[in-house]
Amino acid sequence: MTDSLQNAFVHRSYLNESTKFTESNERLEYLGDAVLELATSDFLYKTYPDYQEGMLTNIRAALVRTESLAEIAKKLDFPTKILMSKGEEATGGRSNPSILADAFEAYLGALYLSEGFSACEKLLQEHLFSRTATIIQDGAYKDNKSLLQEIAQARYKATPIYNLLSEEGPDHDKQFRMQVKIGDATYAEGEGKSKQSAQESAAKNTLEMITHS
Repeated sequence: MTDSLQNAFVHRSYLNESTKFTESNERLEYLGDAVLELATSDFLYKTYPDYQEGMLTNIRAALVRTESLAEIAKKLDFPTKILMSKGEEATGGRSNPSILADAFEAYLGALYLSEGFSACEKLLQEHLFSRTATIIQDGAYKDNKSLLQEIAQARYKATPIYNLLSEEGPDHDKQFRMQVKIGDATYAEGEGKSKQSAQESAAKNTLEMITHS
């Protein structure tokens, strides 16, 4: 295994407990995220020539969401390979979808450096792109905010509002918490590394709340 592939599994918390690595997998994650976006965009563009930009963007977002990447990481046995601090592990780090998804993107970045773009495409073809047809069939490409807005306007005659509850962490690793409000009632909360992702998470949790009530 090359140094970059090894480094793909180094969570930043591990640097505090070991001198073997001087860098976490965050730089590789940055690279892997770009590789993932290009490879997925290329696949969708060529596979669905009749779909317009908005549809392709929504399908891509559904494909590369955190939960999806975390599922693939589990299938590839990444939870046992990630190096993290004892404290991070004790609080459920090995099953944390965000950590697993980040590790998958870092691995993709490392794979790109060691074996090239075609190797990344092959990995994604095998584990990710095969999910596209199901996503389209189920309508899962519709983002949660749009779905919630449709339901809220039909059921409550109101548009969802997203309130920022908290913003924590350094600039390079922010964590936002948002809460949905519809009319006079407050609903679920959500977290994310950006306000947009936190809103999406809050919308998803609210959908689960109101559709199962």
